[in-house]
Amino acid sequence: MFGSYPIYKKHFVDHLTPFQIIVLFYLSAVAASVILISLPFLHQEGVHLSFIDSLFTAVSAVSVTGLTVVSTADTFNTTGYFVLMFILQFGGIGVMSLGTFIWLVLGKKIGLRRRELIKTDQNRSTFSGLVTIVRQILIIILIIELIGALILGTYFIQYFPTIGEAFVQGLFASVSATTNAGFDITGNSLEMFSNDYFVQFINILLLTLGAIGFPVLIEIKDYITHRHEDFYSFSLFTKLTSVTFGALVVVGAILIYLFDRTHFFAGKAWHESLFFSLFQSVTTRNGGLATMDISEFTSPTLLVICVLMFIGASPSSVGGGIRTTTFAISLLSVFAYARGKSHVRIFRREIAQEDIFRSFIVINTAIVIVGFGVILLSVFEPQFKLIEIIFEASSAFGTTGLSTGITPDLHSTGKAIIITLMFIGRIGIFAFLFILRGKGVTENYRYPTEPMIIG
Repeated sequence: MFGSYPIYKKHFVDHLTPFQIIVLFYLSAVAASVILISLPFLHQEGVHLSFIDSLFTAVSAVSVTGLTVVSTADTFNTTGYFVLMFILQFGGIGVMSLGTFIWLVLGKKIGLRRRELIKTDQNRSTFSGLVTIVRQILIIILIIELIGALILGTYFIQYFPTIGEAFVQGLFASVSATTNAGFDITGNSLEMFSNDYFVQFINILLLTLGAIGFPVLIEIKDYITHRHEDFYSFSLFTKLTSVTFGALVVVGAILIYLFDRTHFFAGKAWHESLFFSLFQSVTTRNGGLATMDISEFTSPTLLVICVLMFIGASPSSVGGGIRTTTFAISLLSVFAYARGKSHVRIFRREIAQEDIFRSFIVINTAIVIVGFGVILLSVFEPQFKLIEIIFEASSAFGTTGLSTGITPDLHSTGKAIIITLMFIGRIGIFAFLFILRGKGVTENYRYPTEPMIIG
């Protein structure tokens, strides 16, 4: 991935922007994943995957979405599970970050060009400490996954016939939850644990740690290691991300319960309703795991989940969507304007005008992309209800992986549309917008401005 390029390749790469190179790397990861997933010795006996199904599974794994057209448990063997976990690591942590870690292990130097790619892939604004950040991300994520695997593997001994199977299930569940991939090898996600609050709680923790954002995890680690100091200040990013993330989880859980209290939650005990609502709200942050059949919810609840999936996880995390900070900044901008304020302030800090502008670009572009996807799916998959199509498109763009059950019944064209939405959701809106953009030309002049009637 970081090796020496021949001269003609170097000349080609030099004419590409970091965003375009990142997209090429992810496309390469998808191509490699298709080849791996198609290998017969990774499949259960008698199983054959078509090209479109292999491509769908590969993109879903690289984008850590979790939508599947085939049953993971019935398609792959144990070796296949480990290969799939390896792909999920690439998709969740980031192609450039994992590639950089491998490069460091080999003792290679990370040059300026590669640092620029890392900065783009991790959505960072500066070059400061990039290699250290990548190393910290890898260590933190691997430690979280290992602890999760040990806890779940040990606990699963009571659920599965052998210790080996219990720990394989525990490891896969931990990796899938931490990377917010949504894949499962139980055959029915976490429905078999719908009354096991311990398993749900551990998964909620893993899903949250994966979706909250790598910078937040690093700052929490720094806070713990520097707790003996008199003063430690969290960044505005960590404060805004954490508050928004928590608010979305709480509001989501409340709305899910209120809209289905006389339907799905009717007759259920308070603790059952609490965990069903809470888990489904947390998993919309890009988890994709479910403790129930999502199609049992009413249309208003499904629409709420669509909005939550569209917002997605935090920036610089394993998740997709428009991201929590984008949603927060746009909402704060509306409130500030309504109150007659010319600047957006939060936590005694002021949001840069460029960030406000970028937030609205992301939201508007995302609405157009998902809306266009819904229209195309309605044309090519008319057998499904509109709410099912909206849900599927939102889940794909948000790289969430939740589904009302229509994914396996999609035609090839429908699968191609979902594949596109998953890929865009993983690489991000700006990378998508900059695919066809060159390195940019400096504008030496500007036209006179003229006021426009708005609203």
